[in-house]
Amino acid sequence: MIEAAFAVPGDLETVTGGYLYEKRLLHGLRDAGTPTELIRLGDSFPDPTPDDHAHAAAALAAVPPDRPLIVDGFVFGSLSPGAFAAIAAPVVGMVHHPLALEEGLTAERRRYLFETERANLRRADAVLVPSPHTRRMLVSEYGADPERITVARPGTDRPTGVRAPSDPPLVLSVGIQHPRKGHDVLLRALARVQDAPWRAVVVGSAWDPAHAAELARLREELGLRDRVRLAGAVSDAERDALAREAAVFALATRYEGYGLVFDEALARGLPIVSCRTGAVPDTVPADAGVLVPPEDPAAFADALRILLTDPARRADMSAAAARAGRALPSWHDTALTAQRLLASLTHP
Repeated sequence: MIEAAFAVPGDLETVTGGYLYEKRLLHGLRDAGTPTELIRLGDSFPDPTPDDHAHAAAALAAVPPDRPLIVDGFVFGSLSPGAFAAIAAPVVGMVHHPLALEEGLTAERRRYLFETERANLRRADAVLVPSPHTRRMLVSEYGADPERITVARPGTDRPTGVRAPSDPPLVLSVGIQHPRKGHDVLLRALARVQDAPWRAVVVGSAWDPAHAAELARLREELGLRDRVRLAGAVSDAERDALAREAAVFALATRYEGYGLVFDEALARGLPIVSCRTGAVPDTVPADAGVLVPPEDPAAFADALRILLTDPARRADMSAAAARAGRALPSWHDTALTAQRLLASLTHP
C-alpha cells in the first residue's frame, strides 16, 4: 500500500472550485485505499510571506522520499525553485490555473510567476490537471513535458430532488466575486434584456472585496436592484434549492481552467450561457449551451434572450445538458486516476 501527502495552503473548506476539487480528491484517495496526509501551509500563497514560505519549504522537504507529494497550485507555482529542488519526495504539481494568467497582475509579478511555475514544472515528477485545456496550455506556453501531465477531470455528485423551474425564469450564476468570473459582464447583459421575463441570483463569496463593492454599485447603476440578487456565499442546501428552481445557468467568465460549476449545471439539466474561453468549450457540449466571446455584454445578452424567450429551445438544451450530465465521471473516478499516477511514481 502506498502512502501519500497533499500540501494545501489555508483552509481546505474555502468555497472555491479549486479547494472543492482538492478536498474531494483528498477524501477520495483515502476512501480508495491510499492513506494521504494533509499538510496545511500558510494562507498567504500564492504571494507568501517570508514566514509562510520558510514553513512551506521546511514542511515539504521533510516529506520522506518514498511518499508521493501532491502540491496545490498556489504553492507549486510560487514556491521558489531553490526550495522546490530541496524536496526529496516525488512531487505532483496540482495545476488548476497557471498563476501568471490571473487577472490584475503587474507585468513584473506576471513574469516572476511565469518563470517560477515554468521552473517548477520542469522539476516536477508529474503534473495533475483538471482539463485537457490546461494540459495543452502547460505544454504550449510553459514547455511542460506532455508525458508527465495527467488529466483528472473533476467528479460530479448526482443531484437529488426534482427540478421545478420558477416563473419568471431564474437565471443562476455561481462563482466567487472576482474579476475573472465576469459577473460585471453578466449584469450589463441582463440590463439589455429587461424587457424579457426573468430574475437572477449570483451565488459566490466576496473573494475580492473591492470587486464585490463594484458589482453592488453596478447593479444599482443599471437599475437591477429588484431583479438581481447578489447572494454571496450560501449554504449547500440553498444552492441546491436555487439550482432546482433555475431555468438557465449563466457565467460570463473571462477564463476558466476547468469550471466545476458547469458540470454541476449539466448534472441538473440546466442549459448554459457562458463564454468561449479557456476550458469552457471542452466542458460545455454544443447542444447544451450557447457560448459567446468573453467581454461582450451585447453577445451575452443575445444568448440569454434566446433561452429566456424560447421555451422549446430551452427544453431541448435542458435535455441535452441532462444527457451530458449523466455521462460525467464520479469523484471516485477522479480519485482512481490520481491513485494510479501516485502508484506509478513509487512502482515504475
